[in-house]
Amino acid sequence: MIDKYTSFAELARAEASGTDYRISALERPESPVVVVAPHGGSIEVGTSELAALIAGDDHSLFAFEGLKPCGRNRDLHITSHRFDHPECVALVGRCAVALGVHGCIGESQIYVGGLDGELAARLAERLVLAGFRVSAEGHRYPGRNPLNICNRGRLGRGAQIEVTRDLRDADARPVIAQAVRAAIAEYVEALER
Repeated sequence: MIDKYTSFAELARAEASGTDYRISALERPESPVVVVAPHGGSIEVGTSELAALIAGDDHSLFAFEGLKPCGRNRDLHITSHRFDHPECVALVGRCAVALGVHGCIGESQIYVGGLDGELAARLAERLVLAGFRVSAEGHRYPGRNPLNICNRGRLGRGAQIEVTRDLRDADARPVIAQAVRAAIAEYVEALER
């Protein structure tokens, strides 16, 4: 589907903050990691909650959440390489590691993408070990556009996960979050060596 808005400024002129959407941002300067849910709330259901679990009490978090009545939130979707909320772009730019959390169509599948091949590989490995079907290459969610919000961190590369609806429920989220957190911890440790 084609997005209704091509930038956050365009969306903000037509939609009401607090009624149609809300922003949740939490910066933890001591962490080099930010987790972003650019299509949270009722846009891609369960992604805000999953992003919050991944961020936990130690990583920065940014979520753009749709609040419209059921079926009307697709209007708030801004493709990741056009997602340019100023606070989000600034927060991501201050972090070395950025992870985008998205929802996608399909069943019982997680797609891993982004320009950071090492982080993507660690994510895929940990998610497979946790029992999930994972695709890291040759899928429709590559996340390789340099303007993708996950690739706008200090290193100019990041990763994203695209999670099917059935895996964004309350039962699967903690298992996914634990696997992703483990992959991020390994990656950050390797970066700091």
